[in-house]
Formats: sequence, C-alpha cells, structure tokens
Amino acid sequence: MRVLIVDDHPIVASGCRALLSTDPDLELLEAADAESGEASFVARRPDVCVIDINLPTVSGFELARRILAHDGHARLIMFSMNDDPVFAARAIDIGAKGYVSKSGDPNDLAEAIREVSSGGSYLPPAIARSIAFAGAAVAQSPLAKLTSRELEILRLLSAGKSLSEIAWLIHSSYKTVANTSSIIRQKLGVRTSGELVRLAIENGVA
Repeated sequence: MRVLIVDDHPIVASGCRALLSTDPDLELLEAADAESGEASFVARRPDVCVIDINLPTVSGFELARRILAHDGHARLIMFSMNDDPVFAARAIDIGAKGYVSKSGDPNDLAEAIREVSSGGSYLPPAIARSIAFAGAAVAQSPLAKLTSRELEILRLLSAGKSLSEIAWLIHSSYKTVANTSSIIRQKLGVRTSGELVRLAIENGVA
C-alpha cells in the first residue's frame, strides 16, 4: 500500500513515519505543500492520501479538491489540529473518506488508513459523536454557510492575500475571486476586512 502524507510540520511527518514504519507492506510518500502534494499524487498514484488542512500556501481542502479533480475515487483522509465538527463535516462534504485530529489518539491515523484503504470511511469516535450531537451548533456556525471554495478564499483573505494573489493560488480568475469575496461577506454579514479577519480567527480558519 502506498500512502502519501502531505504536511509541512517535520515533527508530524516524523511521527507519521514512526507510526507507520512497522508495516512492511506500506510505502510512505511525503510532501510539504499542496503543489508538491498534487504532483506526487499525479506521479505516484498513492492508495491513500493523508492531508493536513493547514498547509502553507493553499489549504488541504483546496488540495483535496484538486486531487479529486484528477481522480474522483481518490481515498483522502483530512488531518488537522482542529477537531471542530464543522471542519470534519466539511471534509466529508468535499469527498474525504476520513478525518483525524492531530490532538487525538495517534492510533486513530493508522486505523483510518487501514479502513480507508480497504474502501471504507473513518471518523474517530469522539469526532463522530461531536458531529452527531452538535447538529444545531454546526448548522448555526457561520462556517456552515460557506462552501469549501469559499472557506479557502476566506482563509487566504484573512492571511492578508490580495484578490490577485488568491486567484493565482487557487487557479481561478480575479473576477471569480472578487465575486466570491462579496458573497462571503454577504453570507457572514460583515462589511470590512477587519471584521472578516476577526471572524476567521474566532472560528479557527485563519
């Protein structure tokens, strides 16, 4: 089995190597950002991709979208410090087969890889419960109003990127990004860039 880990934190990558090294049938591939992750997927076609949401350029959600555009049956596990059920639900919505929190049990990742590689799906019990019992909270969260592409643009706006930079990063047109930015402001009920950044930080996007 070939597994691609896309994460820019050396300690996390080292931990993944240690966790998975006991399986002699597993080949581990590594990438540190969305661009190299996409290139590795195209070149090596891993059986499972483990993708950190908070990558240094575009996010793991954007990388997931790109990988699924190459192969709609790609088996993806989103990996994040954020165990907010909104993020887990969004990962499932975009087509990920699993979601694992970095703050959870390390064995969750190994179990997720086994389950997803065999064609199943995986959520750690704690996250599954939080989604099941936080339905109203998820629906009321401002982030629940946004699509994965809108979340990506919000993240980049809150990081101080210009509309032109965002258009280049997500392979879109300036006009599309500008229109989407306006839609985000309308959905979230904010008028200024400062309000947008503060909301993003409060909700764990920035």
